[in-house]
Amino acid sequence: MALIELKHVVGGYGGAPILNGVDIAIEKSDIGVIVGPNGAGKSTTLKAIFGLLRVTGGSIEFAGEEITNSLPDRLVPKGLSFVPQEKNVFTSMSVEENLEMGAFTREDDFSGTMAWVYEMFPVLREKRRQPAGELSGGQRQMVAMGRALMSQPSLLMLDEPSAGLSPRYVIEIFETIVRINREGVGILMVEQNARQALAFATRGFVLAGGQNRFTGTGAELIADPEVAKSFLGG
Repeated sequence: MALIELKHVVGGYGGAPILNGVDIAIEKSDIGVIVGPNGAGKSTTLKAIFGLLRVTGGSIEFAGEEITNSLPDRLVPKGLSFVPQEKNVFTSMSVEENLEMGAFTREDDFSGTMAWVYEMFPVLREKRRQPAGELSGGQRQMVAMGRALMSQPSLLMLDEPSAGLSPRYVIEIFETIVRINREGVGILMVEQNARQALAFATRGFVLAGGQNRFTGTGAELIADPEVAKSFLGG
């Protein structure tokens, strides 16, 4: 059974739909990467899953349960977390307060999860008392990902996690995503650094015009001449 499965999803922000029949399915062991040109519907797909826009056709299932048009406050306790591209940290709050906010749905002791997040992102432990707004872009991305992990998700969705980061932080973020996946968290992410992301993706989805153009493993998509020519810069 797929962890997350989209079947012929149609939706948008009102007016003409942005998504025109998107199909995506990944297992919990997968790192799924969505790539494509600007306006293809990549970020819109993640927002549709997380209930941030209206789905008008098709269906979305999470762990076998229909969640189409469910709101985020219902999805987070079910095991789904989403890190948007922008405005993804509370800048005036400390790093540790940001992480604590990620556990707002939990009633148990989350100290073990916080220790695990600090293990994943050691620099955050060093800066845990510092306001998140004072951190570098790469470190803020780590805070956003760490906060999303505090709810103990089965699926972590990331929208352009490497956007605006230095090459050093891009590599560090990608390596951490692979580690998180190996710890048992499914990953579904949108990424502008398509070739780099597909290199470690177990499933890849190329969207264009709100529809699937190509689907396969990351290696298969990188090796496909048409994908390389049209979407990976040759």
